[in-house]
Amino acid sequence: MRAARSLLHQLTLLACLCAPAPAQAVCAGANLFDALTVQVQGDLRARAVEAPFGEGLFWQAVRGEQRITLIGTFHFDDPRHAATLAALAPALGEAQVLLVEAGPAEEAALQAAMVERLDLFFLPTGPTLPERLSEHDWQRLIEAMRARGVPAFFAAKFKPWYAAMTLSLSPCALGEVAAGQKGLDGQLIAAANARALPVRALEPFDAALTLFDLVSDTDQIDLVRAALLTAASADDYTATLADAYFAEETRLIWEFTRHDALTNSGLDAEVVEAQLRLGEDYLLVRRNRAWLAPILAEASHGPVLVAVGALHLPGQGGLLAMLQGEGFRLTRLALPR
Repeated sequence: MRAARSLLHQLTLLACLCAPAPAQAVCAGANLFDALTVQVQGDLRARAVEAPFGEGLFWQAVRGEQRITLIGTFHFDDPRHAATLAALAPALGEAQVLLVEAGPAEEAALQAAMVERLDLFFLPTGPTLPERLSEHDWQRLIEAMRARGVPAFFAAKFKPWYAAMTLSLSPCALGEVAAGQKGLDGQLIAAANARALPVRALEPFDAALTLFDLVSDTDQIDLVRAALLTAASADDYTATLADAYFAEETRLIWEFTRHDALTNSGLDAEVVEAQLRLGEDYLLVRRNRAWLAPILAEASHGPVLVAVGALHLPGQGGLLAMLQGEGFRLTRLALPR
């Protein structure tokens, strides 16, 4: 049986949909969904399609003269994005604005915060991670962080949630970030800039970061311990999510995560369900609600292209259901396979 996977590992990957694959050499990883029995795969797919808008990445929402085009994104590079970008060219040409989770200004603010707002990521006071973890766990954390290019003295002062999030990303993924490779969001922003199309962010740069501080300190330390069990298998998990994303099985990503946590986390089912509900509420639903007003405001001025992480689209609390509730008619658009 695979080692227990951290719930924060899963929620971080789900929220970011970060399964990197550079153009010159795709990051290797086994598809964990394919390893499930046919019966389990069928059950998970059945649950996924029951959710509103459970499949599909490319949508159009129309209400009267208002038109909103939505694309669910993958935040890290993959050569398969090229076909998606080509399909999005007409929508980019018609839109009066591109709305994203974080634009160039927010990315710059995040980079500045890494130097000027260390309180977002590091513990300013109190015991450090080596003081709070067993010597065995601390040595394992040092080894895992070293593989991700993070020195021990640096990792020692990480906030626990940030340490767990870092462990959830494969060394391959972090290497691509350091190399400046862009996901679909970044590539769309570059295309918009080339067309002189305005790009606006749907939230401040630190909106998602501050949500992690809502997790109790004790729970954050538990997440670090759990993440240590999974650090070596991050490539497999991200490869699994990548395959589901490019198959446009958006809600299946969530259902697989739920099944995997219930099966392999080592936690009671009640605890798993409670934490997943919390993660979905804070990382997806609440942010979707906050984004709805600026999306509608921009749509009143002309066609809008919205590019956000793919898991923000499906489900009762997804953007598509929210737009439907506002009287928009939703149509799924085709993407090349």
